[in-house]
Amino acid sequence: MDIENEAEELASALGADKTEVKRDLENLVSYSVPLEEAKQSLRRKYGDGDGASGGAEPESKDIADVDTDDSSVTITGRLLTVGKRSIRYQGADHTIFEGEIADDSGKRSYTAWEDFGLGAGQTIRAGNAGVREWEGEAELNFGESTSIETLSETLDVAYPVGGEADLIDLEPGDRGITVEVQVLECESKVIDGRDGETEILSGVLGDETTRLPFTDWDPHPSIEESNSVRIEDTYVREFRGAPSINVSEFSTVTPLSRTVEPNQDAPSMSVREAIGAGGMFDVELTGNVIEVRDGSGLIERCPECGRVTQNDQCRSHGQVEGVPDLRTKAILDDGTGTVTAILDDGITADIYGGDVADAQEHARDAMDMTVVAEAIAETIVGREYRVRGTLSIDEYGANLNASTFAEAADNPADRASTLLAEVEQ
Repeated sequence: MDIENEAEELASALGADKTEVKRDLENLVSYSVPLEEAKQSLRRKYGDGDGASGGAEPESKDIADVDTDDSSVTITGRLLTVGKRSIRYQGADHTIFEGEIADDSGKRSYTAWEDFGLGAGQTIRAGNAGVREWEGEAELNFGESTSIETLSETLDVAYPVGGEADLIDLEPGDRGITVEVQVLECESKVIDGRDGETEILSGVLGDETTRLPFTDWDPHPSIEESNSVRIEDTYVREFRGAPSINVSEFSTVTPLSRTVEPNQDAPSMSVREAIGAGGMFDVELTGNVIEVRDGSGLIERCPECGRVTQNDQCRSHGQVEGVPDLRTKAILDDGTGTVTAILDDGITADIYGGDVADAQEHARDAMDMTVVAEAIAETIVGREYRVRGTLSIDEYGANLNASTFAEAADNPADRASTLLAEVEQ
C-alpha cells in the first residue's frame, strides 16, 4: 500500500492540500480502516459530498478469486457467521459486524463497518466491497460505499452455516462462533482497560473435544465455575500461541439444561500433526528426550518480571539481583518432528531429586552451575516420555509448556508391531 501516491491522487482530485490529506489518510489506515473506506471518508470531508469514486461498480468476482491486489469488488455469497463487536476508533466506540462469507468457489472473512442487518444464512450481493489484507489473506470490507442486496434464492455452499463449533475446531480469527461448554476454571480480575480499570473474567472452558482459555470482557453471571452454558457470538484470538475464546457485551450466555461432559484427556498427536495444527492449549505428545538445552537446570530470574537473567542482566530491567529457580528445556523427538518441552520448577525438581536449595548447594560444591543441568540430562536423555501441555509456535520454533511429564509405559515391541501393520496396509 503506497499511502504517498494514494494521498497525492486523492488530494489532486479533491483540490486539497496533499500534506493534510496524507496525514488524515495515514491516521484512518492506522486504525485498520480499509483504504477504500478511508478515501471515501476523506472525499466527504473535503467536499466531494456523494463520496463517489468516479467509476462504475466493480465487476463481480468469485470469492476465492478476490486477492489483496483488488481495491474493490462485487461478490455474491452466503453468510456463514455474523459476529458483533465494539472497537475503539479515533477515541470513540464503533460497532462492527464480522464473520465469514462463502460461495461455491471458497470462503473469506469480512468486516461490515455499518449495520446492514446481516444474518447468518442470508445470501447477499455486495457491490463495491472494499478489500484489505488481514493476517496475510484478503478480507472483504462492507462500508458506506457498499450496496448490500439480500437475495431470495439461497446459495448452496460446502460450509456449515451458523457458527456452532466444537472447541477443538476453533482457530484464531474465527468470529460469530457459538459453543456449548462447561466452565472448568473461572476467576475475576481487574485490568487496566481502554476505559481505565475494568473487571473481566478469565479461565478455561471445556467440551467433549478439548479445553480452551477464555476471557469475558463484560462479565456474564452465568459464567461461573462448573456451570454448563451456551455462548453465542464469540470471537477467537491467539493467546500465547493458542486459540482463546473472547466473550463480549454482544455475546449471549444461556445456562444449559444438560451437563457438558468435558474430555479429561488431551488430544494425543504426533509432533508433526500438532505443529501442523498450529498452537494448541491442551495436547499430549510422546517422544524421546534427545537433548537438554542450554538454559536448563539452576537458573536465575528477574525479581520484577520473571524473565531469565544472564550475568545478572534482565532485558527489561537491566542490572538486577536474580532469584534462583529450576527449569528444564528438553528436546522431544517422536520421529515426525521435534519440540522443546519446557518443564517448570516443580517438574524439574522431581526429575532432579531436589529443590532449589539442593541445586544451589550442588552448584557451590562443584563451583559450576551447569552440574545441575547435567544431572537432569543423565536422568531423562534417551528415555521416552508422555508430555501434556500448551503448544506455542513462533519464529524460534515449537515450545510445549508442560503440565505433566511422565515416562511412557508403552511396550516398544507392541508399538513397533502396530507401526509395521500400518505400513503394510
